[in-house]
Formats: sequence, structure tokens, C-alpha cells
Amino acid sequence: MRLTVLPLLMLVALAGCARQTADGFQGYLEGEFIQVASPLAGRVEQLAVAKGDRVEAGAPLFTLERSAELAAQRQAAGQLAAARARLDDLRKGVRPSELAALEARLAQARSTAELSKVELERRKPLFERGATTASDFDQVRLTHERNMGLIDEIAAQLATAKLGARDDAVRAAEADMAAAAAALERADWSVAQKVQTAPRSGLVYDTLYRAGEFAAAAAPVVTLLPPENIKVRFFVPEADFAALKAGARVRVTLTGRPALEARISYLSPRPEYTPPVLYNRANRSKLVFMVEALLDPAAARDLHPGQPADVALVSP
Repeated sequence: MRLTVLPLLMLVALAGCARQTADGFQGYLEGEFIQVASPLAGRVEQLAVAKGDRVEAGAPLFTLERSAELAAQRQAAGQLAAARARLDDLRKGVRPSELAALEARLAQARSTAELSKVELERRKPLFERGATTASDFDQVRLTHERNMGLIDEIAAQLATAKLGARDDAVRAAEADMAAAAAALERADWSVAQKVQTAPRSGLVYDTLYRAGEFAAAAAPVVTLLPPENIKVRFFVPEADFAALKAGARVRVTLTGRPALEARISYLSPRPEYTPPVLYNRANRSKLVFMVEALLDPAAARDLHPGQPADVALVSP
């Protein structure tokens, strides 16, 4: 079975992990990668980075084909505009020209009522003297009353026209507009998800797709390694574990590099036997604890996961 270079380096580092040396403990560098993916599927339209590039937070990484999402966005924007126009129309009531027509009818009705009032006042003395019949007088009186009623009717129509639509219709239109706004927000989100940017600054550790290939939903396209995600991992025998505390400083020595300082960030609460790659019978029965220490991001920028490291405690 073939082993890649990285696992071989890790095996070499682990070969002495449980063994304390004159310089401390042996370990290796470990990286926590960020897998950048889109929640939506699509063909990779553009890959803006290459393996080995360094990017800043917010830099574009890749773009997926988004014709369908852009069309849905335009459709949602049009539906929202239509819903907003319907709501505005309901709130305005009738058009100005229709209001003007009602006002003209009201003025005409008042003029007619005024004339019928004059006629009624002229006929009343004649009726009282018997110069006109009761039938003629009743006709004039009822005509005036009908004209007065017409004034009230047209005035009510004009007041209703100025109020706009009923409250129920307005609330329904408001709900339609809110739904259209939510649909546009969702369409905007879908369009935005087709363009992914770097969530943090770091190294482009790998690119998993090429332009033109189809990426499934949530499938990582780019793997990032921020420098602050590089840490040193080492194993400490049970006898030495009690002396370690979170936040304690350790000195990390790498081949060909000056010593670096790190702080212990994690101490495993569970003991384990020496890693299975160790076949030394003297070590097999010993319990060890995994310990992790974080490096300064500026110092870890050019480091690589898998590098063997010597770790030593730093006196307070």
C-alpha cells in the first residue's frame, strides 16, 4: 500500500510522540481547513483562485452559473413592483377625473334642488288659497324632496371615493406586497450564494473543481487554510500531563526555522494508548494525552500541516 508524503511525515512525528526527549515532546503541525461551498448546485463558471494563492477575507473565490437565479430575481422584482402599485392604487381611491365628475354632479344636484325649492315656495301660497290643486302641489313637493335626497346620495358617493378601498382590501394588498418582498429577498439570496468569497484570509490549500465542472449543492469547491488555524499537536505521557495547563506557553522547534512560541489551547480529557503506529512494546502500555497549542498567526503563515515539531515547556 502506498503512503503519501504527508501521512509519512505524521507517522515519523508520531513515532516519538509518547516519548519525552531532552528537548521536550515530539509532535507535528495540524491544520483546520475551511471548506468553501455553495448551498446551491451549479456549473463552475469561474474559478478566481489557484492552489497556493493567498487571499484576503472577502476576495472572490468562485462563481457558479446563475442564469436561473437571475431570472427568478427579475421575476420577483417585477411581482413586487406590481404588488406595490396595486396597494398604492387602493390607498389613493378613485382617479382625480372621477372625483371631479362626482363633484360636478353634486353641484348640479344642488342647483336642481334650489330650483325645486323656489318652485315649492311659489306653489305653496297658491295651494293655500286654492288656486292650484293638491295633486300639483304634491308633485312639486315630492320633486323637491327627491332632489334633496339626490344631494345626500352624491355627497356620500364623493366621500366614499375620497376614502379609497376598504380596510380589508388594503390589508390583503399589503400582505401580497409583503409576500412579494420575501420572494425577492429569497431570490437575491440565491443569486448571492452563487458567488462565494473568502470568509477569512489564508492560503488556498486546494481547489476541488475546475471551471466547467458541475458542483453539487454544499460540495466544497475551494479549501482554505487560515494561518490562525495552524496548530501544533503533541502527545504527553500521563506522568507529565498534570503539569500542563491551558494557556501555558510552549516552545516549538521546526527543522530549519527559528523556535516559535505557542500557547496550549486544548488538553484532551481522555487518555489513550500510544498511537497504533508505535510498535515498541515498552511504549505500548503507556497512556498518553493529546495536547494542542496555537501558534501566532503571523508566525504560522508559512508553515504547513504535517511538519514534525519538537515541543518544550516554557518556564513561567
